[in-house]
Amino acid sequence: MASAPTLLSRLAFPAGLCAAYAAYNSFENALSAQADAAKASSLTPDAFTDLKLIKKEKLTHNSYKLRFELPGGQPANLPVASCILTKVMQQAPGDDKPKVIVRPYTPVSTPDAAGHLDLVIKAYAQGKMSKHMGDMKVGESLAFKGPILKYPYSANIKKEIGMIAGGTGITPMLQVADAILANPTDKTRVSLLFANVSEADILLKDKIDAMAAAHPDRFKVYYVVDKPRWGGIFWKGGVGYVTRDMLAAHMPAAASGSDALVMVCGPPGMMAAVSGDKAPDKTQGELTGLLKAMGYAQEQVYKF
Repeated sequence: MASAPTLLSRLAFPAGLCAAYAAYNSFENALSAQADAAKASSLTPDAFTDLKLIKKEKLTHNSYKLRFELPGGQPANLPVASCILTKVMQQAPGDDKPKVIVRPYTPVSTPDAAGHLDLVIKAYAQGKMSKHMGDMKVGESLAFKGPILKYPYSANIKKEIGMIAGGTGITPMLQVADAILANPTDKTRVSLLFANVSEADILLKDKIDAMAAAHPDRFKVYYVVDKPRWGGIFWKGGVGYVTRDMLAAHMPAAASGSDALVMVCGPPGMMAAVSGDKAPDKTQGELTGLLKAMGYAQEQVYKF
């Protein structure tokens, strides 16, 4: 996302000055609101806090929804959009001593959910943190720290937001979409393209379908799977990898300019093809891939 001064310099004067001021104001208000929310959080970005696992639900063959208890029945009050860090000590075979493993996750519970924080994770056999979390039992604890602010969202900051998610990359998208749809004064339209290996791998599909049914004018979803059941004869979504035609049909147009934003989050292969991955220092990095080829500008794309 462009900084406020960059936004100002790109808008024409004098007709664009009002729009520039509005953009600057919206950005500043979002940052202020997010800072206030972070102060009120039951977590802190300065130190890890142990939270107890109080509920574990299996979603697919290798994914789980984990509910952790927050102290004092307080809400997490995490800013939108933000993530938290998890930490565990692990000693692998051959290691002289345990090593610290830290990984970021985006909660799927609402910021004001009292007394708990929910994560959706895929447990990979080679994933140090994800496997540990997949093996956790109710009553065990995990260390958390945060929030870590990502995109400072505020109502109506954009007219349209496109979301391209793969696998657990759905979690930051839902955090933003939930905030938009929960606010009746937010008129932002959201289009989600959600890619997975198979229909059985689609995380939180019931929730997503319910969101689309409840807000048909504000939230639309298009599913893409690489391997549909029964050869795809009953499948109504996309098949294969995410393509330029899919993006053209379901994302806001590049010509929409500063009124539109496309958010991207998914596995490395999808990121490389669609937008390019983030830079090694975790800044946004250069925009490449399909979105670049389709004419989107750097400031129209946000990579989680």
